[in-house]
Amino acid sequence: MQILLFIIITLATFFLMELITWFTHKYIMHGFLWYLHEDHHQPKYPHVFEKNDAFFVIFAIPSILLFYFGLVPELNFMFFIGLGIFFYGVTYFLVHDVLIHQRFKWFKHTKNKFLLGLRKAHKVHHKHLGKEDGECFGMLYVPKKYHDQYK
Repeated sequence: MQILLFIIITLATFFLMELITWFTHKYIMHGFLWYLHEDHHQPKYPHVFEKNDAFFVIFAIPSILLFYFGLVPELNFMFFIGLGIFFYGVTYFLVHDVLIHQRFKWFKHTKNKFLLGLRKAHKVHHKHLGKEDGECFGMLYVPKKYHDQYK
């Protein structure tokens, strides 16, 4: 029974991360931490890393802490919250950096309607070069109209 609870906690955390990502992207990354996110919208030099990549570290810290405190003194629910955040981070890397921005050429020729919709919504997000007037701040949930373009 406890394993089922831990699975539910992990999955609930994963899906809650989409809301946290949307809020953080809209109000923090396009807000007071724009100076870290700006080079993602306005790349000036062809570097492997961007200042924006600092967010991977920033968002990994809660997961690492939850893993630690979820094992000390014994395995508890915090570990599984950290696991949900970790799974979301891996998914974010695969969708955002691999699929959308093609930092690695793994999914270059996908024909999947869902993945193509994610890519299109992100391109719409990036048409705005400044921090204002943005749209499509989520990562996995985007308006249906972007998926419907691919039949």
